[in-house]
Amino acid sequence: MAIPLSRRLDFSEIPQIDIAPFLEGTASTDDVAAIAAACTDVGFFYVRNHDVSQSLIADLRREAQGFFEKPMDEKMRIPIDPRLRGYLPLDYASYENEKREAKSHQEGFWIGYDRPVDVDKPLEGPNIWPVGHSDFKDMMLRYQSAVEPLTLALQSGFAQAFGLPADGFAEPFHEAMTRLKINHYPPQDNPESVKHIGVVPHSDSGAFTILWQDDGDGLEIQNKSGEWIGAPSIPDTFVINIGNIMQIWTNGQFSSTPHRVINRGGRDRYSIPVFVYPGHDAVIAPIGNNEADGEPGLLCGDYLRETWRRTFPVANIQ
Repeated sequence: MAIPLSRRLDFSEIPQIDIAPFLEGTASTDDVAAIAAACTDVGFFYVRNHDVSQSLIADLRREAQGFFEKPMDEKMRIPIDPRLRGYLPLDYASYENEKREAKSHQEGFWIGYDRPVDVDKPLEGPNIWPVGHSDFKDMMLRYQSAVEPLTLALQSGFAQAFGLPADGFAEPFHEAMTRLKINHYPPQDNPESVKHIGVVPHSDSGAFTILWQDDGDGLEIQNKSGEWIGAPSIPDTFVINIGNIMQIWTNGQFSSTPHRVINRGGRDRYSIPVFVYPGHDAVIAPIGNNEADGEPGLLCGDYLRETWRRTFPVANIQ
């Protein structure tokens, strides 16, 4: 039986927020309240006036297409490594040996911040790049830098929305373990199981995600009544969603909402997520209480190592 189509999005359900006041440091109480409501009621929202160049996005998307169109044996010369960098192959297995074991009908390419190898921080290290794709590398690094001001603006917005000072999240995001990924979804006309769609139902593991998606539909989010709702691309916006770390920090006040991707558009779909993670030593526990339910919080590095090991068995994270 085919997966039912989601209904079209009622825009009142996923808000659009002008992020410019947070970029400029002029956010009002109404601006903060808008983010607080979106984080609490939906867990997803669109941002406009984000100051990331549309031409840069178009250039990166073009270079990504050129990379993904290469033969599989060429792409597999730089397979994803235990630091979650490199090529993630099409139809990779996820959540292996768990009840939700599945294959995502997607391929991707990951980078992080280039840092020295550190035995105490095993997920840190240098990026790896495909040979002969210097423009792809250049565009990814330019995009990584271009999104940084938006990342900081959102950190400030989330802090204020939770009742903290504007710099309330500055410390845990010191030396952030953020990852940038390019996704390619081949078309999938009539999938019969959620265990083999573009991205299987999940909640993001990080603090929050900044997503650019092309003009093809595919992203769906699950509302609080369990209904899947399409979240189409809106020109000149990013989709922002709360991740599990932010939900834990806010003790459930902010919602890490399940979502999935099914590319039924009849053509290749591309998206560019930035998964924003805190630094290795940030404590993952409700803010103001580093011992939740009698147990100490995890360090972010340990939390991500365990989470990524389960989610991406192909990366061979030890």
